Amino acid sequence: MKVAKFGGSSVASAEQLRKVANIIMDDSDRRVIVVSAPGKRSKEDTKVTDLLIALGEAYKSGNDYELQLKLVLERFKSITDELGISDQVTTEIRQDVESVFSSNYSDALKLDAIKAIGEDSLAKVLSDYLISLGLEATYLNPKDAGIFVSDEPGSAQILEESYEHLYKLRERKEIVVIPGFFGYTKDGKLVTFSRGGSDITGSIVAAGVDADLYENFTDVDSVYCVNPNIVENPKEITSLTYKEMRELSYAGFSVFHDEALIPAFKASIPVCIKNTNNPHGLGTIIVAKKETSENPVVGIASDSGFLSLYVSKYLMNRELGFGRKLLNILEDEGISFEHTPSGIDDLSVIIRESQLTPTKEEIVIRRIKEELDPDTVNIERGLALIMIVGEGMNSTIGIAEKATRAFTHANVNLEMINQGSSEVSLMFGIKAEGVNAAVKALYQEFFE
Repeated sequence: MKVAKFGGSSVASAEQLRKVANIIMDDSDRRVIVVSAPGKRSKEDTKVTDLLIALGEAYKSGNDYELQLKLVLERFKSITDELGISDQVTTEIRQDVESVFSSNYSDALKLDAIKAIGEDSLAKVLSDYLISLGLEATYLNPKDAGIFVSDEPGSAQILEESYEHLYKLRERKEIVVIPGFFGYTKDGKLVTFSRGGSDITGSIVAAGVDADLYENFTDVDSVYCVNPNIVENPKEITSLTYKEMRELSYAGFSVFHDEALIPAFKASIPVCIKNTNNPHGLGTIIVAKKETSENPVVGIASDSGFLSLYVSKYLMNRELGFGRKLLNILEDEGISFEHTPSGIDDLSVIIRESQLTPTKEEIVIRRIKEELDPDTVNIERGLALIMIVGEGMNSTIGIAEKATRAFTHANVNLEMINQGSSEVSLMFGIKAEGVNAAVKALYQEFFE
């Protein structure tokens, strides 16, 4: 039994949906399908989810949202017309929007319900299209599928009892089409996962039905060992471990939402990334364990938009609870951290810049000075993180030496090195403007 998830680019148009239908018909084991909302048809296009967010924000601001709604309806009308199926879904979209805005839910829950319309409507369209082709298929709402989540708008977490409900899908004989991205609380409120959460739904469903394989269809033939926007024609990765993919996803690889693999990982279900436009290509398989290769490094990932909160105090190492107090200040202000490299008298906290607004920065600095009495406290913005990833690195001599040599060749100064906290990655912090040069040099060092 296979669970197949199709991303936004795979369902962006009627032409793409025809490809999806052919892929489903090509393998009778593909019995559970999870879909995203329609993505971009071209670089200049707008994703349906972005249109829906703009719609929700217009309503929240008290502005007219008819233009955004019209654009959403036109997208779905063009798809249904080209596929030759009923455009009933456009009527349902308008009804859903009016129903959400007239409800007594909070603004956060209303926005979640509006954002979810894209996935929900596309699942209905695909189900209708499969039926028109003579297949036994049905749309299944996440509530009916048994996807129950925590009451955290925009960042819901799956409840364990969902897996027991999802397992019952194995009994169904027809093809089941489920919208991704959202679930329901125990008291019936629609709540979404974080952005990109359709990947999370696919992984949850695969784990729930105990699938033999979870296929994630996107618009690339495989995962590349480095961002192809930085390095031209990089090498493809044919196999990865869950740990490697998790590290790469976190550090800027856009193929997967970085939380998406966790349910599949826990259930030991192999994941295959495939291209909707080239479904018979090899793709990239992600497994729990794999044979070691000659090159212990499988990929290089990078991401910008970080800052470093630096705190220094003489004899910090002897001051009981210093680190805890510092992190408590961040927690009180609703700020999550990424890494905490430290020395004897120094502690740095790496934070995404979006987490620390100017207002929060002022509060945090003041509290650190008042509560911790440091010798120095400052913030350095404009940082980027680069991660070298591979299961075999911790047992291979010379990886760090090769990496630092590459940074030297790229004439990029290292602000931070973090090794040892992860068995599968080596992390470097640099100024954001040096990212492309550093990544190219690292690729040259490890892959050419």
